[in-house]
Amino acid sequence: MKRISIPLESEITLSALEGGSGHPLIMIPGWSQTAAEWRLNAEAITSCRRVIALDMRGHGESDTPGHGYRVYRLAKDLHEVLESLALSAVDLMGHSMGCAVIWAYLDLYGPSKVERLVLVDQAPCMLPRADWEAEEKSRYGCFYEDSSGVDEFAAAVNDSTDLAGTVELLKGLFNPCYPEDSLRIVAEENIKFPREHASDLLRDTAFGDWRDVIERIELPTLVVGGETSMFPSASQQWISSKIPGSRLEIFTEAEGGSHFMFLENPDLFNAKVLSFLVN
Repeated sequence: MKRISIPLESEITLSALEGGSGHPLIMIPGWSQTAAEWRLNAEAITSCRRVIALDMRGHGESDTPGHGYRVYRLAKDLHEVLESLALSAVDLMGHSMGCAVIWAYLDLYGPSKVERLVLVDQAPCMLPRADWEAEEKSRYGCFYEDSSGVDEFAAAVNDSTDLAGTVELLKGLFNPCYPEDSLRIVAEENIKFPREHASDLLRDTAFGDWRDVIERIELPTLVVGGETSMFPSASQQWISSKIPGSRLEIFTEAEGGSHFMFLENPDLFNAKVLSFLVN
């Protein structure tokens, strides 16, 4: 994989890792995550695809403007990436918030340039409505109980300005057996995203409700979740049930089925993604 720069018409430049040849797969990391965290997955997928793993605005090695930390703005950036690279047909893979970026892109621009989707562990709706029962909260993957939970998490992000604090913030998203050294590497990538912007983007992501967009998807889709993820596996089952012909893969706890199953069990994750992409 080589590092490339992608100038956008909005006068910022995104950084990406690129490798392989053939039909392009654009990989979109989650909130505060970077292309570097996809490396083991991206390198495997280059066996059958041209892979472009993005650092979104403010993340990783990309430019950090003082504005635009909203999911719909990131979707516009994705559109500008396709324009800048003259890509007329791509597959898209998103993790966590990266799925929301894909959903926003489809809402804004439609599916004409997209052939396949890989959606990795994002809730359709992270914040419940007041009248939802426990079953509905699980079905839609609600991470928060109410808006005060968003405030608390945003405050914790603002306070986690060093490596140790970021490790503590992220630890609960992984299975307990995930190596401390590996967790520190993830945290090092996270804190490249300035905390004030990370907090803004977290708040925007928290209030998204993507159910109507998901229900309109008709593209071949692989949905991936984990038994021990922060998002109930029922939410990934719901997403898959709404997309005709989609494939669902839920990683068990023994398989590293946390929110970051692609890091905890990259070999199995890569095998499932490659099987979907080549068939």
